[in-house]
Amino acid sequence: MRRAMTTLLAAVVTGALLAGCGGAGGLDGDLIDDWAAMPAPGPFTPAAGVCHEADFTDVVPLSAYQPVDCAAPHRVETVHVGAFPAARATPPASGTTELRGAFTECDGKASEYVGDEWRAGRLRLAVAVPSGPGWAAGARWFRCDLTELTTVEAAATVVTRTGSLRDALRGASPLRLGCQQTRGGRGGAVGTLLPVECATRHDAEFVGVWRAPDLPYPSRDADWVPLYAGCRSVLARYVGVPDDADLRFRSGVVVRPPGAGRWRVGDRGVRCHLWLSDRTVTGSLKGAGPAGLPVRTR
Repeated sequence: MRRAMTTLLAAVVTGALLAGCGGAGGLDGDLIDDWAAMPAPGPFTPAAGVCHEADFTDVVPLSAYQPVDCAAPHRVETVHVGAFPAARATPPASGTTELRGAFTECDGKASEYVGDEWRAGRLRLAVAVPSGPGWAAGARWFRCDLTELTTVEAAATVVTRTGSLRDALRGASPLRLGCQQTRGGRGGAVGTLLPVECATRHDAEFVGVWRAPDLPYPSRDADWVPLYAGCRSVLARYVGVPDDADLRFRSGVVVRPPGAGRWRVGDRGVRCHLWLSDRTVTGSLKGAGPAGLPVRTR
């Protein structure tokens, strides 16, 4: 009898232990069948919202990709990363529909990133693409890069900055274009625009951006006519005066289109400035109306 009880007790204990091992925490004893499969390897894609110590280049091999935190000194900031169609066999060349489309996407994303039209600041936007080997490996990205400049005039150089450009133009900012003092060029035309405080005497002011349609880059006098007409309309809205035949007697206009190379890749944003060729003012003329920008009689 004692031997039978001992055998029964051993059977009960063994059964309980086996039941506990099978049900604890939902484990089934197989250590690998519940792990998620590793994702398939894919081509390299850069990140947005990071910065780069090196100057901008329009082709970026993987070996040159060395992003840094934007709090560190840098010369370029990536504000967006988009994608070309996967079926394209080679990187798009300058002037192609695909690259112009990439610039258009970057244009809108850059303005969202800084909080206003990016051309309203001392900024330059450019598009970078993968290298040939990267493209052959399956990379189809394009990178939208912003750079701070010392000026938007011809003598611009790149600024090494610290801090991100995110929301940099959402309010008042030292990056913003504003009042200007002209320096003469040939034939009485404006040669250079120098930024000044609006409280000091000046004869010019940034009024906004006119987006040109798909026109040839201006090289002859006739090519410039639509640009001047477009900037006059921007000027009229900025000051609050009628956009009519009298506008040319209220103010001159200084037109600053992007360079020919940038025009070819899709940049159609023309910076526009009013120009008081006969007087100087203290203070901004934004919203000044006809009293602030009267028709000149001589």
